[in-house]
Amino acid sequence: MTEMMRIVDILRQQPLGETIEAKGWLRTRRDSGSLSFLDLTDGSCLAGLQIVAEPSLGNYLTEVKRLSTGCSLRVRGRLVASPAKGQPVELRADLVEVLGLADPETYPLQKKRHSLEFLRSIAHLRSRTNALGAVARIRSALSFAIHRFFREQGFILVQTPIITTSDCEGAGEMFTVTTLNPVQMNKHNPFADDFFGQRAGLTVSGQLQAEVFALSHGRVYTFGPTFRAENSNTTRHLAEFWMLEPEMAFCDLAGDMEMAEAMIKALIAAVLAECAEDLALFDQHVAKGLIDKLTKVRDCRFVHLTYTEAVAELQRGRRDFSYPVRWGVDLQAEHERYLCKEVAGAPVIVTNYPEAIKPFYMRLDDDGRTVAAMDILVEGIGELVGGSQREERYEVLARRMTAAGLDLEQYGWYLDLRRFGSVPHAGFGLGFDRLVQFVTGMSNIRDVSPFPRTPGSAPC
Repeated sequence: MTEMMRIVDILRQQPLGETIEAKGWLRTRRDSGSLSFLDLTDGSCLAGLQIVAEPSLGNYLTEVKRLSTGCSLRVRGRLVASPAKGQPVELRADLVEVLGLADPETYPLQKKRHSLEFLRSIAHLRSRTNALGAVARIRSALSFAIHRFFREQGFILVQTPIITTSDCEGAGEMFTVTTLNPVQMNKHNPFADDFFGQRAGLTVSGQLQAEVFALSHGRVYTFGPTFRAENSNTTRHLAEFWMLEPEMAFCDLAGDMEMAEAMIKALIAAVLAECAEDLALFDQHVAKGLIDKLTKVRDCRFVHLTYTEAVAELQRGRRDFSYPVRWGVDLQAEHERYLCKEVAGAPVIVTNYPEAIKPFYMRLDDDGRTVAAMDILVEGIGELVGGSQREERYEVLARRMTAAGLDLEQYGWYLDLRRFGSVPHAGFGLGFDRLVQFVTGMSNIRDVSPFPRTPGSAPC
């Protein structure tokens, strides 16, 4: 019986002799003697399905022999054992139907390795390549693993707003959302006449809203797009990026770190188990030793350092860092990489940062100088996770918000959470695109985002 099948299922040793159908896009056509060999892919796996087309096909000379890379096909035939190395089966075609042609003179993807820089210029087509197709499958596997992990840990999913009037980080790097025209924007207090009656922007984080539900449902998480209008062109930053943000009531910094470490290990374990073929591609062509690195992270115990201890290690190393190291300044990517690679040889959790360099919502430590914050650093990326125990004391939080220049009336709803049944609570944020970058070994975050948004660039 004929049935439509994904290529990944066909390659998992379907019964030989069956007549099946497959649809996909042509990678290559190779002619040998009187036969044509078509390499068909549908994106479901890295490997393609070899189609053997014979001259007996009615359209062999008129269409099959003229096929080129990128054409879309519907193929029907009998599944047989393949005599060629590296492929268990092939399809002997009795039908090759051309669904869509791709002009070989103008189709930009050919049978050769294209640079990642070139592929960024054709964001609408680059997912058809081996590497970017593998990135998409790994993103999907990691996304599913996130939901599975938190469901198993008793969390519920909360959709927090994309449009918000709250600046979680207090850095003023939000994109403004407005219906006003340029003339209206020049008025005094223009946002009073805007759609929401006040200034609104695209969210930098869903954390503040997630806290609302953590203080009614215990364990929650939000997972979605966030935005930052930061004019940064580094290999680790995007203007639009996905954030995973769990929040836990009745939780302190120690519990926060334990949950974050367990999550990272579970996600890496999932991708090692479910994406072996795709990871092997990156291990061979992108980042040698990638699978060993991921396996080590899955199995090792993360190293804990206070911020003060981390600064001491960096100063003791006597490296010529581009950014000088001293207590009270934030750690830079070069410092984070040094701590992971040279000091610990493993992921590092840095805790108790100076109060002055962290946001207002982090719980002030008893020394009055540091906060109950933590960052998880990994080799090659730097900060992968940032989190903290949240400030649950009304007076302390109000004082810190005032010092940060925030309007207490505007954030009255957030302060109410401390007035009505406040409890210790904690949470963290995982940069999902950075996680994909770490898992794939890609050196530039723009190559793991389907449609990267960066200063001066918003493809598709």
